[in-house]
Amino acid sequence: MQKLSLCTFLFLLPLLSFSQEKDAVIENIQKEAYENSQLEILAHELLDDIGPRLVGTPQMQQAHDWAVKKYKGWGIAAENQQWGEWKGWERGITHIDMVSPRIQTLSGTQLAWNPSTSSNGITAELIVLPEIKDSLSFKKWLQTVKGKFVMIAMKQPTGRPDDNWEKWATPESFEKMKSERNAQTKAWNENIKRSGYNRRNIIPALEDAGAAGIVDSYWSRGFGVNKIFGARTKKIPTVDIELEDYAMLYRMVEHGDKPEIHVVAESKDLGVVPAFNTIAEIKGTEKPDEYVILSAHFDSWDGGTGATDNGTGTLVMMEAMRILKKVYPNPKRTILVGHWGSEEQGLNGSSAFVADHPEIVNNIQAVFNQDNGTGRVKSINGAGFLHSYEYISRWLKAVPDTISRHIETSFPGWPSSGGSDNASFVAAGAPAFNLSSLSWSYWNYTWHTNRDTYDKIIFDDVQSNVILTAIMAYMASEDDSKTSRAQIILPINDRTGEQQTWPTPRVPERKGGM
Repeated sequence: MQKLSLCTFLFLLPLLSFSQEKDAVIENIQKEAYENSQLEILAHELLDDIGPRLVGTPQMQQAHDWAVKKYKGWGIAAENQQWGEWKGWERGITHIDMVSPRIQTLSGTQLAWNPSTSSNGITAELIVLPEIKDSLSFKKWLQTVKGKFVMIAMKQPTGRPDDNWEKWATPESFEKMKSERNAQTKAWNENIKRSGYNRRNIIPALEDAGAAGIVDSYWSRGFGVNKIFGARTKKIPTVDIELEDYAMLYRMVEHGDKPEIHVVAESKDLGVVPAFNTIAEIKGTEKPDEYVILSAHFDSWDGGTGATDNGTGTLVMMEAMRILKKVYPNPKRTILVGHWGSEEQGLNGSSAFVADHPEIVNNIQAVFNQDNGTGRVKSINGAGFLHSYEYISRWLKAVPDTISRHIETSFPGWPSSGGSDNASFVAAGAPAFNLSSLSWSYWNYTWHTNRDTYDKIIFDDVQSNVILTAIMAYMASEDDSKTSRAQIILPINDRTGEQQTWPTPRVPERKGGM
């Protein structure tokens, strides 16, 4: 009996040793994250010092170079890998002022890739789109836009968010507002349709007709919040003015006040510039040709500083890599991080990586992607991989209950066809999972807006996501089993009656904005 007990002990000793070693790594990940966090200094350097990271801008290149330097400082191999070229552009000064019938500085900015004005700017009267009977009457009206700033957005009936109405208004008043707004929106859209154009191609028509500039206002349904995207003009400026000022100007036009604005919107056309992904890796020791990938897009729009889209995802992956290098320097599998370029224009950086590196994609153990804001991760789904429950659940068991108890899982889930960079890998058949976050009013207040700035970061939640990501990466690296790529059979589409199919890889735009 004593011999049997000794044999049993000797058999179990390596398993006990491995379990203790695993527990020590997980404990050290948490200890480093809590006691030596670099999140705030990384956020300051990236968001305050470098700022927004629009593809094709010097700030995007600066961010790539900064990340490589950071990784190398942590002893992690890193490089910028070119995947394409983009229109080079740099934002300059924007000043928008009403100069008649009174003086007021207005809140707004030029849109991305806006053609520059001179330093003296442009002064002109504002006009709005007329009530349009048909395309012929619209063409006749176009003759009147020469030398004018044309306002192309609807005058919103309220600048209060719906949740503010819901809190303070009577139910009847709230429903009345929504009904009137819906009717106004429908009428606005139908009016533009009668011109023979849509909201996009009406802009070059106005430019060709001699407009002095385009004035837009893409309200994001929050106090002081507008979404800021790209200009569609080639020679004249396009600016976005926040709702509060835009609606005032619109009312002045309606009342015959003939307001004039002065716009300075300086920028630099930098020709064609290279576009990159930043790639860093901790080389595996036992299975170096199998990969665990941490994923976050690096680029942003430039209305704010890209703090929650996707500065926070970037911070999570950088901090997780720093911690892993310190407490788990010799992983079983290679741990690679991808900071993708031009996600905002259609997942271009990640889809180019997938196309250019089949030797990596074909040997992926797992991809963990984080994108949608500063909140703690609240859900993970199996992305349509039939056996994802087995390994995702196994890895999550190692995550502290203080974090994992807030996460809902669903298996086998559904394959993503877009939205963020995990979709690029899913389309290629690689197990890629989005770490989906709590909202923190992301869609209205920070997603692609002028308010996506450092102060919106919830560092406790970001720190929680760092720990989750680092532990999941560690567990995926150490797993004795290779993850299954078996896919679910997708159901019949109720609308078309046809069998749904797995998403196919995107063809990246490698010469963009030109």
